[in-house]
Amino acid sequence: MTTYKSDQFGDKQLGFALYLIGELIMFATLFATYFLFTPSAINPTPSETFELRTVIITSVCLLSSSATIHYAEKAFEKGKGKGVWIGLTSTLILATAFMGFEIHEFYKYASEGYTLTENLFLSSFYILVGLHAAHVLFGIGWMVLLCYQYPRIPTTSYGQKQKIFSYYWHFVDVIWVFIITFVYGPYLF
Repeated sequence: MTTYKSDQFGDKQLGFALYLIGELIMFATLFATYFLFTPSAINPTPSETFELRTVIITSVCLLSSSATIHYAEKAFEKGKGKGVWIGLTSTLILATAFMGFEIHEFYKYASEGYTLTENLFLSSFYILVGLHAAHVLFGIGWMVLLCYQYPRIPTTSYGQKQKIFSYYWHFVDVIWVFIITFVYGPYLF
């Protein structure tokens, strides 16, 4: 059984929790902006813009990745290296698929004339969902580094890095649940 203990790990966890609180405040501000500008949207409205199929596919990809990163973390705790690789690689594939669908969604909207400057609804939508996508992209880069570091650094140090990354990845997933619920949901379901 692998442990995460070190004198500084608690400090790292606290520092990262404070970072996530800052990110939460930023996303809350963007959600508030979206709520403020969406009701008055004309040409196009959210109902005219969003596509249920894309939202479902992206959601399955990203929310499944939460389970696969959890699997990687549990495999690490049990000392099962193959499980760590399976979990990390699966998470990386799902996250990359999510990004591909998000890029396609944005491209489709832009090609239909639904651009960032079209109206306040689209501006707030692109900024909120785009910032979330940027967080996923950052997470993909972080996962690549974790894959590179796994066989190369001491077990305790790697375990701490994977644990902190897990916090980040679950945070990104929770933000996506809020986006599904409050951005897409009222207009698709």
